[in-house]
Amino acid sequence: MTVPGGEKTAADTGAARKNARGPLATVLTANAVSITGNSLTLIGVPWFALDTTGSPGKAGFVAFCAALPVLLSTLAGGPLIDRLGRRRISIASDLVCGLALATIPLLHHLGVLEFWMLCALMAVTGLCHAPGETARHVLVPDLAQQAGTALPRAASLYDAVARGARMTGAAVAGLLVAFLGADTVLLLDAATFGLSALLVTAGLRGVPSAEPMRDGPRLSPARYRADLREGYAFLFRSRLLLGIMVMVMVTNGLAQSWSSVLLPVHAREELGGPAAQGLLVSVFAGCALAGALLYGAVGVRFPRRAVFAAGFLVGGAPPYVVAALTDTTAPLLLTLAAAGLGVGVLNPILTTVMYEQVPDALRSRVVGASTAGVLLTTPLGGLAAGFLVERVGLTQTLLGIGALYFLTTLAPLVFPAWRGMNATPAAPPADIPGAGPVSSSGPSTPAPVPGPGATRPRR
Repeated sequence: MTVPGGEKTAADTGAARKNARGPLATVLTANAVSITGNSLTLIGVPWFALDTTGSPGKAGFVAFCAALPVLLSTLAGGPLIDRLGRRRISIASDLVCGLALATIPLLHHLGVLEFWMLCALMAVTGLCHAPGETARHVLVPDLAQQAGTALPRAASLYDAVARGARMTGAAVAGLLVAFLGADTVLLLDAATFGLSALLVTAGLRGVPSAEPMRDGPRLSPARYRADLREGYAFLFRSRLLLGIMVMVMVTNGLAQSWSSVLLPVHAREELGGPAAQGLLVSVFAGCALAGALLYGAVGVRFPRRAVFAAGFLVGGAPPYVVAALTDTTAPLLLTLAAAGLGVGVLNPILTTVMYEQVPDALRSRVVGASTAGVLLTTPLGGLAAGFLVERVGLTQTLLGIGALYFLTTLAPLVFPAWRGMNATPAAPPADIPGAGPVSSSGPSTPAPVPGPGATRPRR
C-alpha cells in the first residue's frame, strides 16, 4: 500500500524488509533443525552400535561406514549442486537421510536388522547429508546481502545457530538414549530431516540463487570434469589454503575418534552412561555458541591468525588429556566448557574468509572441494580409535591422540604462510573461468581479511 503521492508507507517498508530477510531466516532455521538431528545421530548411533554389538571396534566401523561416503560425495558433488539447484539438493538430501535413519529402528523392531544393514544405511546417510549441508551453506552470502546483513555477522550467526542446535540436540539425545533407548533417538532424527526439507521447500521457493544454473553449458562428463577441476584449481592456489586444509583434515579425523568412540566408551565405563555424554556434548556446544557470538560481536577487532591459533590450542588437545587422567564428570565438564569457547571462534573466521574470497560462480565447487579435503581422514578416525581402544586401552589412546592434536594445532604459529590470514584479499585470479566479482555484504565488511579461501573445522 502507498500514500497518494506514490511513496511507500511504513507498513510497506516493514513488509519488504521482512520478505528480504525471510530466505536467510529459512536457511538458518532449516540448518538448525537438520543439525539438531545430526546431534541426535552423533549420540544415538554409537550407543545403538554399542548396545547391539557390545564392541567398540564395531562401533568404530559403523562410524567409518558413515564417514567414508561423506568424503566421496563432497569430492564430486560441487558441480551437481549448481546444476541441479541448491534448493532441490537440500530437500532431496534431507528426505533420503530421514528415510535411511528411520529404517534402522524399524528393522531392529522387526528383528531382521543385521550388522551389515546398519553399516549400509549409515553409509546412505553419509553419502546424502553433506550435499544438503553444502547447498545451504553456500546460499548464505547472497541471502545475507539480500537481507542487508553484514557478511561477518551472517557467518557468525550461521555458526552460532548451528552450535545452538548441537547443544540442544546433544542434551535431548543423552536423556532420550538413557530413558527411551537409542532407537527412539534415530526415529526423532529422521523426523528432523523431514521438517528441514519442508522448511526449505516452502521458504526458498523462487529465490534465484537457490535455483538451478540456467545460463551455462549443458552438464556433460567433459563439462563436469572441467567444473570439478576449476573448484580444485581455485582451492590449491594458496599455501595458506593448503595449510588450513591439511591442519583441519588431521584435526577432523582426531575429532571423529572422540565423538564416535572415545567419548561414548569413556562415558559408558567411567561416567555413568549416555546422560553424562549428552551433558558434556551439550555444554561444549553451548560454550561454542557463546564463542561464536562473542567473535561476531568483538572478534573482528583482533588479528585472525592469533585468535584462530588460540582457539584451536584451547579447544583441541585438553579434553583428551583430561579424560585420560580423570574418571569423574566435573573436570571434563570444565575442560569442555573452555574448549567450546575456543572452538567457537574457528568457524566464523574460516567461513568469512571463504565467503569473501570465493566468487559465487565457483562457490559450490570450491566449498565441496575444500570440504572433501578436510574430510579425508574422518572415515579413519572412528575406525582407528575403536581398534586402538581394544588393543592398547582407552587411557593410552586418549593420551596419544591428545598429543597428536596438540602438535597439529601448533601449525598457525610455526609456518609463515599462516600470516596470510591477516592479509587484505586479492582479486580472484583472472585465468580462472567464472571468477567474477567476489560476493560482499556491503561496506560494513571489515577491511583486514585473510588470504583466499578456507574450510570449516568440524567437531
